[in-house]
Amino acid sequence: MTEFDSRRPDQPKFDATNMKKKRNKLEPIADFIYEVGILSKTPRSGLWFLGTGEQSVAEHLLRTAYITYALCHLTPRANRERAILMALVHDLGEARTSDLNYVHQKYGRLAESQAIADVARTVPFGSEIKSLFAEEQAKRTLEAKIVKDADQLEWLATMREEEMKGNIKAKEWGIIAYRRLKTPAAKKLGKLLISTHPDSWWFDKKSEWWVSRSPKHKAFKRK
Repeated sequence: MTEFDSRRPDQPKFDATNMKKKRNKLEPIADFIYEVGILSKTPRSGLWFLGTGEQSVAEHLLRTAYITYALCHLTPRANRERAILMALVHDLGEARTSDLNYVHQKYGRLAESQAIADVARTVPFGSEIKSLFAEEQAKRTLEAKIVKDADQLEWLATMREEEMKGNIKAKEWGIIAYRRLKTPAAKKLGKLLISTHPDSWWFDKKSEWWVSRSPKHKAFKRK
């Protein structure tokens, strides 16, 4: 890398003022990156009442975004990019408010909308965050309905996982989540999630791989 030499006439001038302005524009984004990191340390409090399982808000958001992607594939007229972004921000405010489960919500809701507004004021893409959050909360557009269904499907899948570990309450909780679904694609997928074992994607008890580990039995096979 060539060193800066102020004596060379062709050398671009170092503009300290411009560099400071660029740094000031980036600082809110740096803060935003650290703020969303808090979501990985924020627990989903509903599992406290279930009695088993652990999940962070960040883990929930990630799988919800993947489910949204899948539901958009099953619903081609949906705006996939907008829906996925909506899924990623729908619980963003919980980095500041924490997660309130359904028992907590009987006694009031934290100011998540205010938290989103405060976040939005600090970043250059804040208006998009506010718009996405407001649309998801209103639940009127197709994309918002898909995201809400993805949110419920993620919880349903979590309940199925806990059920298979032996929690007898989880099955009933999963059925309640299924009853909240609105879109046709989500209802079909939810019904399948209820009957599918969480390990089915990788574990086939009939496969000889688990006994012999022979290369000829190594490939994954779909049922």
